This record gives sequence, structure tokens and C-alpha cells, in this order.
Amino acid sequence: MKPFAFALAIGLATAPIVPASAADITGAGATFPFPVYSKWAETYRKETGTGLNYQSIGSGGGIKQIQARTVDFGATDAPLKGEALEKDGLVQFPTVMGGVVAVVNVPNVRTGEVKLTGELLAEIYQGKIRKWSDPKIAKLNEGVKLPDAAITPVYRSDASGTTNIFTTYLSDVSADWKKELGAATAVSWPAGQGGKGNEGVTAVVKQVPNAIGYVEYAYAKQNNLPVALIQNKAGKFPMPGDESFQAAAANADWKSAPGFGIALTNQAGEKAWPITAATFILVPKTPNDPARAAEVLKFFSWAYKSGDKLASDLDYVPLPDAVVGLVQDEWKKVTGKDGKPVLGM
Repeated sequence: MKPFAFALAIGLATAPIVPASAADITGAGATFPFPVYSKWAETYRKETGTGLNYQSIGSGGGIKQIQARTVDFGATDAPLKGEALEKDGLVQFPTVMGGVVAVVNVPNVRTGEVKLTGELLAEIYQGKIRKWSDPKIAKLNEGVKLPDAAITPVYRSDASGTTNIFTTYLSDVSADWKKELGAATAVSWPAGQGGKGNEGVTAVVKQVPNAIGYVEYAYAKQNNLPVALIQNKAGKFPMPGDESFQAAAANADWKSAPGFGIALTNQAGEKAWPITAATFILVPKTPNDPARAAEVLKFFSWAYKSGDKLASDLDYVPLPDAVVGLVQDEWKKVTGKDGKPVLGM
């Protein structure tokens, strides 16, 4: 049995870290999908003997490593545009969908008890709303006892696809945010405290009273952090989870952008979670080692076929079967020097 190694996220089930063998698949990048990639890898190793060494270092780091060809695949929540994929000779495809949620550390407040709009979130992260007792928050949360305490916004200190998703949403709902800060994997935060990775933001929110942060939903659940409800485009406040993530993706046109790089934020629908997104894998179009590239595609082929329940158990949403078919067609672009696909479909 080949060894399996991965970096452990705060609050996730621990396992011994074993040095990876040269035959193991290597990947690096987004922390957003880390829980599901870890679970898939653990199961895949048991079934096939092939290990996965995945470094949860943030989308920016994953993009840099695959550009430098120091890993077999990169992972990003901020999809690359067509010109970047062409320039770097990469093929991009989605794996699962999930949601970014606002987690809070407010005394005696549980999941679903605090409601926020996108505009309020933007003003909190701009430093314009500074206290939980602000009249704008109080008006939306009548009957909820919120403290007259300073809010500490917690953000990602590293280049992050989760930040790209979050700031894309804020740009969708706030003209001021779009003008002043925009959407990117890193922005110049006007207020608050940083944490590295979804893991780091989770840890800071847990440690700092009256903090608010944005993380992938699995991190909130694993760490029992209260989640605020966010008003969607239809004016409703859905609970985050499979149903609301699926609702956001219900009408998505996956063919509309190169590498399936569509945005699922602020979608229409009464049940739609407003900060929903897909997460993506990057592989070289002409890999230096075609055999290793084939192993990467075999792993994700297995994940599409056998990993749906594992993903759902961690509150990710599997891709629709039709999208999986489109992805596997895209894999034919990953070829050896002879021009033949590395993975026979």
C-alpha cells in the first residue's frame, strides 16, 4: 500500500502524516475543497493503493505551483480566464460546488439567529459598520440580543479563491464595494484581522469575541461555528446546505466560460444560497509526465463516479452528470507529446 499524506485542517479528523512516495499524486492550492479532497484521497488510497499528497496552501499558491510544474495539479476557487489558461498551457475543470458562509463568535448566538444583507456585510468589511448594536443590524434582527461591542471582521491574509468568491459577491450587491475594493483573490482590507487559509480564519473567529469571518461551509460545521443567514436575490434568508447550494447552481450555463469558469454568486431563486461557487482543478495540457497526469485524471474520474456521497456528507454539492460528461470531454485536451489523450476515455 502506498503511503498517503496531506496537511491537516484545524478541526478536521486527524490522521498520521506519512511521507509521500514518488509514485503518489501531488497537488496544491485551494483550502475551500480541502475537507472533501482529503476524504476522497483517504478512500481512494484504500481502494487503489495510490496516494495523494495535497498541500492546502490557498488558490494563489496552487496556481503558482502548477504554472511552475512543481505539482501534478493545482487547485483554485478563482477560475482562470481563457487567456490565462491558453498562456500557461492549462486545462481547467470543476470538481464540486459549495458555499461560503459568514461565521460569527457572538455570545449566546446560534446558527440562523443573526440575519445580514450583502450590503451590511460589505459595510462591516469596509469598517463602516463597527458595532453589533448598529441600528442597521438591529433593524434586521428585532428580538435578537446583540451586544454593544466592536465587530472584528476576519479575512484571508493569503491569496485566496474563497476571498475571490466572497468579494465577487460583495461586488455584485454593493456598488461602493465594487468601486472601492472590487473582486480579487486579495484586496486591501480597510478593517479587521487576517488569518491564513480557511483554517486560519476559522481559528481567529473562534479566538476573538464578537468576530465575523467568511469560510467554506464545511469548516463552519466541523468547528461548530454559528452561521449568519444572508439575504438572497429573492429577498429570502435560506439556510446554507445542499439544497440551497444546488438551487444556486440550478440554471448555471457551464459552457458559457472557458474552463467552466462561471460565477454562481447572487443567483436568482428563493432557495438559492447567495455565496455559492464551484472549485476547480488545473492540469497541464501537455504534461511533462503523461503517466502521472493520467493518474490525476483517474483520481478525479473515480471521485465523480464514487465520491458523491462523501462530498454530500461534508456539505459539498456534486456536479450534475451532464457537467461531468462535459468535463471528461475536456480531458481529451490533456495529451502526450504524440498528441494522444493521456487517459483513454
